[in-house]
Amino acid sequence: MVLSTLPSLLLPVLLFFLLQTPTLSIKKSFIVYLGAHSHGPDPSSVDLDSVRKFHYDFLGSFLRSNKSAKDVIFYSYTRHINGFAAILEEEEAADIAEHPNVISVFLNKGSKLETTRSWNFLGLERNGLIPSHSIWKKARLGEDTIIANIDTGVWPESKSFSDEGLGPVPSKWRGICQHDTKRVRCNRKLIGTRYFNNGLAMYAGPLNSSFSTARDYDGHGSHTLATAAGNFVPGVSVFGNGNGTAKGGSPRARVAAYKVCWPPYEGVQCFDADVLAAFDAAISDGVDIISVSLGGGTEEFFKNSISIGAFHAVKHGIVVVSAAGNTGPNPGTVLNLSPWLLTVGAGTIDREFTSYVSLGNKKHLKGVSLSAKGLPSEKFYPLVSAAEAKHANASTAEAIICQGGTLDPRKVKGKILVCLREYNDNARTEKSWQL
Repeated sequence: MVLSTLPSLLLPVLLFFLLQTPTLSIKKSFIVYLGAHSHGPDPSSVDLDSVRKFHYDFLGSFLRSNKSAKDVIFYSYTRHINGFAAILEEEEAADIAEHPNVISVFLNKGSKLETTRSWNFLGLERNGLIPSHSIWKKARLGEDTIIANIDTGVWPESKSFSDEGLGPVPSKWRGICQHDTKRVRCNRKLIGTRYFNNGLAMYAGPLNSSFSTARDYDGHGSHTLATAAGNFVPGVSVFGNGNGTAKGGSPRARVAAYKVCWPPYEGVQCFDADVLAAFDAAISDGVDIISVSLGGGTEEFFKNSISIGAFHAVKHGIVVVSAAGNTGPNPGTVLNLSPWLLTVGAGTIDREFTSYVSLGNKKHLKGVSLSAKGLPSEKFYPLVSAAEAKHANASTAEAIICQGGTLDPRKVKGKILVCLREYNDNARTEKSWQL
């Protein structure tokens, strides 16, 4: 009888101790947005220190000590955007969100990165000459306008960023060319560079010195910055196609690169905390236009880093131009919808580089190619599906879209390779490299 009652007596005791054992809460990086600052547009170092102290005091009131607040805050937005980014438990973030002075609290999420003839097509020039009625004349080719680009950085040696023909850097510029481990140097065209990666580090862990650079190893940022304001570069073509003078929409403007996007970490390249830090810096640096070809979700306006950053930029008279995204043209696919943004969608131009394939059944397929030479028209070549040309150890799903390293060259040689294109897979140029 004693043995049979012992378990029932021990159960409440065990439950008591189990309930007293603390459970581990998962900490995540959050952004706490508090709106605008009370100081003026040109804060002193005392003002900035005061804001930083306020952020520590405010968060410390929830964490029971200022030291704890200092340990978890990894960005304090002190100049134009009022807020901070910190490592918090979800319960702590929820408590902070209830405070009447807090506008929003949201996760440090990620955003994705979204021709020589464009300006002729838009009527800004005619056969290389600028008509008297062109808006380029009225705007003096964007002379001394400062354009900031929040993206993957810049390749400074590109001729698009040559300072040939430009005068001194405008006196309104207050930015810097941040110390860089990859020898990124500024000039009278590329007048500023900065990089931001604390938001990435909260996910990826400590970063080595290779991340201390604004140099663009992706190409997206250099492309978008040159499109906006690249200098005149004559004699440009792609494999002999489209020969002409490349230039940006404002070729006499000055440019500054703010690197917030890095090699993908779990599919994400650009984190909200870094994007907000770049906006705060660009506003303070004295830019006239901010270009941001990034896109995240469709959250509420004040839970979206691009929306918040653009709001404060526009308040200071800065135009913010953003990308509409790459997933159109279906309904509901446009990103960056805040009414204070100038959101630009993709368009078409008045030329194409066509190529044709004639099949044995007399069908003719129209495609696009930049190859300088075609296949002999009198000879037929066998077709091979990428799935049939895969390496023995490659998956069919990856091979059929011609992912790198999945195809066996012996099975492809002398044949026309058929690759599929799926949503959000590798680019067509990458598929062509497999040949």
